[in-house]
Amino acid sequence: MNSNDIFQNVQKGFRVTLGAAGTLIDSLQDPRNGEEALNKLRTNPDQLVEELAAKGEMTEQEARTFVDGLLNSAQGASTSSAPGSGSTSNAPSAPPDVQADLEVLTNQIAELRKELQDLTEQDK
Repeated sequence: MNSNDIFQNVQKGFRVTLGAAGTLIDSLQDPRNGEEALNKLRTNPDQLVEELAAKGEMTEQEARTFVDGLLNSAQGASTSSAPGSGSTSNAPSAPPDVQADLEVLTNQIAELRKELQDLTEQDK
């Protein structure tokens, strides 16, 4: 198996998981969505997997955009405000629990990347 194939499978699995988590949240808010997902699972599971992967990809892109925006605003705030100037920053800040979750997820992604690199090196 090609290491690129492994990476693509891991990435698709990650996206399907994100899509499934989003679908679970949607089904908790509206039980009809959950019933639709179960019907698709019974009738055409491949289509459901592709839909979950697409939904997960969108979620991944939105999360990346959000994190990049937070990082850019934090960097902009630290370079643009002089100490003691008394100016307040209009940059959005995440609540502490969200920030902690982002740090945990970032660490998990870094660990997965390292494991993937190790597997790729072992295949060579």
